[in-house]
Amino acid sequence: MIKARRFALGAAGAVGAILVVEAVNRLGLVDEDALPAATTILGEAGRLAVDGDFLVDVGDTLRAWAGGLLLAVAVAVPLGVLLGSVPFLGTASRFLVEMCRPIPSVALIPLVLIVFSSVTQQKMALIFYAALWPILINTLYALRDVDPVAKESLRAFGFGEGSVLWRVSLPSAAPFIATGVRIAASVGLIVVISAELLAGGGEGVGIFLMESQAGGGDTAVMLAGACWAGALGLAVNAGLVGLERIAFRWNTARVEGVS
Repeated sequence: MIKARRFALGAAGAVGAILVVEAVNRLGLVDEDALPAATTILGEAGRLAVDGDFLVDVGDTLRAWAGGLLLAVAVAVPLGVLLGSVPFLGTASRFLVEMCRPIPSVALIPLVLIVFSSVTQQKMALIFYAALWPILINTLYALRDVDPVAKESLRAFGFGEGSVLWRVSLPSAAPFIATGVRIAASVGLIVVISAELLAGGGEGVGIFLMESQAGGGDTAVMLAGACWAGALGLAVNAGLVGLERIAFRWNTARVEGVS
């Protein structure tokens, strides 16, 4: 019942936004070239759904995004576990982590263009850097917030540090690490499209958006492409939330019970 109500409210919000855009255009409150009617944008979005060239761009963006995100997970989770489990290393690395994580990925585009010759590798490197920090920070804080009583209880029964980590710390931290991955996935999608827009070259949704405005362009086509970029982000987030619910049913039930 609650899920249905949330879905209905979300759908109502989306429909309301579409109606507002349509009304603003039909009433002549804005220039039609600057903001086309919502029906025109949705029509172009429907056309793009079967446009082979656009689908190739989407596939290229998703491949770079997935590669960079998986690489970030493979590096950030073990690194976060190490730094979160060994206080000396965590303290020694804190300054470096806090200094590097505010640096925007797009600021590294000139360096990435020099280091990597492949466009896909360039995009993956930027996604990796952007996605690394949400996962690493969530892993660090999740391990630090594990119930100390649970850890001490296991130690009292003669279990070593490795067993405490495997049996208590990681299961407790896993839902928060998954949340970090979900945040990183959204950030990575923003970064890959931004990098395509700024760096140019190759294929991708960002390249499509840039080319749609070449020579005057068509704003409706550009906004339709942007809508599909948003739809990709929505689908990615929904998929990861679904995986979290399956993998961490005990945590989902506890959270929903509290709410």
